[in-house]
Amino acid sequence: MRQAGRYMPQYRKLRQRHSILDLCRNPELAAEVTLQPVHRLGVDAAIIFADILLPFEPLRLGLSFTAGEGPHIQRPIRDAADVERLPAFNVDAELGFVMDAIRLARRELPADVPLIGFAGAPFTLASYAIEGGASRTFTKTKRFMYQTPDTWHLLLSKLADVVGRFLAAQARAGAQALQLFDSWVGCLSPDDYRTYVQPHSRKALTIASAAKVPLIHFGTGTATFLEDFAAAGGDVISIDWRIPLDAAWARIETRAIQGNLEPAALLAPAAERTRHVRDILTRAGGRPGHIFNLGHGILPETDVAAVRAVVELVHGG
Repeated sequence: MRQAGRYMPQYRKLRQRHSILDLCRNPELAAEVTLQPVHRLGVDAAIIFADILLPFEPLRLGLSFTAGEGPHIQRPIRDAADVERLPAFNVDAELGFVMDAIRLARRELPADVPLIGFAGAPFTLASYAIEGGASRTFTKTKRFMYQTPDTWHLLLSKLADVVGRFLAAQARAGAQALQLFDSWVGCLSPDDYRTYVQPHSRKALTIASAAKVPLIHFGTGTATFLEDFAAAGGDVISIDWRIPLDAAWARIETRAIQGNLEPAALLAPAAERTRHVRDILTRAGGRPGHIFNLGHGILPETDVAAVRAVVELVHGG
């Protein structure tokens, strides 16, 4: 979803007629949106069009998107009883439309363009489920975590199981790499990450590893606990723009690394944008195992031509 994004005209045309959830639930449309960046931008991989919150429907939390306000969770988690009643479900049956979209997209993609599947990490999913939507402070999430740690761990363990199985199912459907998104984990201290989150991210990635495809572990704001984040698992560790790429790589030197252009750099004049890109490439130094990417999602107001220019610059070295 981030790769297609609201900045592409083709996507905006579809969104005039279909909601985000409609697009996700329609395999043909989801596959179409997945292919748009490959055709328009010339990127080296495709990422399936979906949303990290899709498991909330079979978990009976309710999910909707409010115009201009983002996701809304109709039955947020507030106490132990809410966690206890979360149902187990078959990911292939309940989220099969994602796997169908993967099969369709894989058939349409060139053989040399891999398809990436993804899912939200346990902490990020828990934050949405507890807050009832997006948050800037994560106050309800942290209160839940600190005041009811046993219930917290039960919640994240359940989410880790769902996420791990969902990722493995995407690989079985044809995804050639998998990405675990922990978009909001940077709001935690290093000690809280180790205590409350790391075991559950490790569980999700361990379950997904049975699929025998590369795993990308994505997070933002992780510079203060990067080693612990990497220790949770993943063949590739994604970093954001808040830490120089070479400094991050020196700290997790046995891993491949993904990153780490500041998304707002795509809004800069061409010369400044080029300077940012070349700095990252210089820091990578041609070392194998670098996936050039943004540190987070493309901003909605980004010009498609700027994205294309960055792709061409990276391909040109």
